[in-house]
Parts: sequence; C-alpha cells; structure tokens
Amino acid sequence: MTTLSYQVAGAGGGDGGERPPRKWKDWALERETELRLEAPDQEGSLIDIKLVRGTAEVFGTEVARNQSYSLCPRMKLAIFTWHGCTVRVEGEPQVAYISEETPMIMYLNTHIAVDQLRHRREKEGQIGPRVMLAGATDVGKSTLCRLLLSYAARLGRQPCLVDCDVGQGSVSIPGSLCVLSVERPADIETGEFNKQASLVYSYGATTPSDNFKLYTTVVTSMAAMFRERCTARPATKSGGCVINTCGWVEGQGYNALVHVAEAFEVDVVLVLDHERLTLDLQRDLPKTTEIVPLPKSGGVVARTREFRRRNREDAVREYFYGKRPHLLSPFSFEVAFSDIQICKIGVMVTQHRRQHFLFISAPAVPQSALPLGMEKVDGSVLLVHEEPTKQLSHTIVSLSMANSTEEDVASTPSAGFPLHH
Repeated sequence: MTTLSYQVAGAGGGDGGERPPRKWKDWALERETELRLEAPDQEGSLIDIKLVRGTAEVFGTEVARNQSYSLCPRMKLAIFTWHGCTVRVEGEPQVAYISEETPMIMYLNTHIAVDQLRHRREKEGQIGPRVMLAGATDVGKSTLCRLLLSYAARLGRQPCLVDCDVGQGSVSIPGSLCVLSVERPADIETGEFNKQASLVYSYGATTPSDNFKLYTTVVTSMAAMFRERCTARPATKSGGCVINTCGWVEGQGYNALVHVAEAFEVDVVLVLDHERLTLDLQRDLPKTTEIVPLPKSGGVVARTREFRRRNREDAVREYFYGKRPHLLSPFSFEVAFSDIQICKIGVMVTQHRRQHFLFISAPAVPQSALPLGMEKVDGSVLLVHEEPTKQLSHTIVSLSMANSTEEDVASTPSAGFPLHH
C-alpha cells in the first residue's frame, strides 16, 4: 500500500536564500518489500529520503529514523524493510516503485551461512571464508558485495573487500585493483566504504584483456598481501574477504576469473544469474570450492556503454574533488624530472641470450622468424623508462611505493594517482 502525500517541502536554505519548493511523497512499505529509486541524471536535481516509521536498510546498511539522506545524480538504490516502514521521498525521482519480489531472503541466508563459516574457521585458527562473486555485467555483483560486507560489519566483523573490477571499481580510479579493510557498513549517500585502510594497485586499463599477464600478476600480488594482512591482524583473518570481479566471463575473461579464484584460494563462489558459468566453475575449480548459484534482483538496471563511460569519468573527478558531503580541494606542486623516474609497464621485446640486449619491437613474430641466437621474451610486465614529453601532459600516473626500479614495480601498491600537467 502506498500513501500519497504530495506537499511542498519547507523553504529556507543554509545560505539564507529560499530553496525552491519541492514535492514530497510518503511510501508505506509492507514487510519484506523494497522501494526502488533512481535519481535523475541532471546535476542539481535534489532527491532526499527519510525513514519516518519502522525500520529499513539500504544494501545492508541500516537507515536511521528521521534523518535525511541525499541521492547523487544517476544513483540507484533500494530501501528494504523486514517488518514494514514508511519512507518519505522529497523531490522527483526518475523512477520510484515498490516491489514485493526481492531475493533478500536468499541473500540473508547466504550471509548467515558465510558467518557460520567464519565462526568455524575462527575456532580452527584458519583464515575466514574467501567469497568470490561472479556473473555477467549488470547482475548486481557490486551491490551484493556491499550487502554482505555491510552485514558482516554490523556483526563486528572486519572482512576485506577485494575489488578486481578494473572497469567499474568502487574503491579508487578506473584501471586499479584494491584491497580494502571494512570496519563499518557502507555510507548510504555515497554508497562507499571508508577508504582509509585500502591498498590500491595500478593496472592502467579498464579490461583484463589489455594486458592479461599484468592483470594476473597484480591479482597474485594482492592475494599475497591479503594473506600478510591476515597474519598481522586477527580481525582481518577471521573476517575473510569478499571478492568483486569483472563482468567479462567468456574466453580470457573466464581465465581471469579462474585465476582470481585460485590466487585467493576461494572457499565459495556466488554466481549471479548465469547457469553456464556455474557449470564451468564447478568443472574447473577444486572440489573443495563451493559454487552457489543465486538469482539477480529484479531491480538491477542495465547500464549502457555511455553510462559506464560517464561513471568512470565521475570516478576520476571524485578522486580529486571528492563527493558530497565529503568534498576535497586538490592542489598543484612541482617536481623536478631529475627527482623522479617515469616508466611504463608492458612492451613487446626480444632478448639476446648472451648479451642480454633489449630491443623494442613491432608486433610479435614467431620464434622461427627471429635471428639465430634470439628468443622471444614476454614483455607484458617489463618496466621501460620513459622520457618526459608533451605526450604525458594531462595524463594520470601511478605513484609507486617501490623504492627503486630494481624492485618488482608491477606488483607494488600505488601511493596515489597524481595528474601530470
């Protein structure tokens, strides 16, 4: 049942001026239903939500009663209630409707099963469950990750979010992979976890196919770093991790998925809305890995290529300028080229067996076509020094934590992503 209450919201803004009148509407939700909302695309379109009665949650995060939450442009969320509630929506959302068909009971049962596994592993002194989500694009993997992590945090657990989605990641800029310790549920307004305890690895592309060897190298390094964190922090060890993956699940994308599962030695794979992928993973992963098929939510919205591109642009902008209500003020500084080394990772090379000369080559040629005494070398993770040129202007670079280029830079976390101009 929906209660309509179209009225004018109160005027008066923090700047002393009058805020334009806005309509508001009360939505009465029955138990185990959810209100699905989509904010308009236009900047400056204000949508606020407030819980006025009962209890509710947004993707695992509890909604405080009588507190207003603002929705960012193009934001999509679902307000779910277990026992019934009334939600006030101020403004005019692009989409708003109540759904009685939700997979929340199955998702809750999944959380309970994972937490029971945490208890068993904790008693045995082992690392907590490592759960990987798999599925095609637009099936709700990131949302289910957020829900499982927020539920765990509400129980006092401190699992890690491992984000291997280089195209639509949720922790840092596009083209990066991340390990993030989660101690509190995700923020409702931003949809993000606290990022202070994050380790970010630079990959530099938005799909694993651009440099598959580099992608798998970074994933292997992340898995090793996660195990080190488990050794150093008992709370992380018992919490385990939840791994988000790309939506490319065919060909080399599937190989990347299997590599992530093997590198992290995952215990459970949750496959969303993909029967064939479920069967393939059951065939190729160890029998000790449990493959669990789950339905996607009916509220999942298909994202166009343009929408994804704009999301990546927004992620870069937010990295430097922040997102309301947590805005940032970036600043410029000068660094002498003599104080830094600019490198790129991944070239095609050939290497002489005796003299160890490196030659930057054109596209790969077969071994039989190379001169006598020469052999092909995989340059996918090779570090090559770059001279500062105008071509580097207005590019984002990764500031490596490596102390020198003698280290394995490709496997070293990034300290940040300055804009070179």
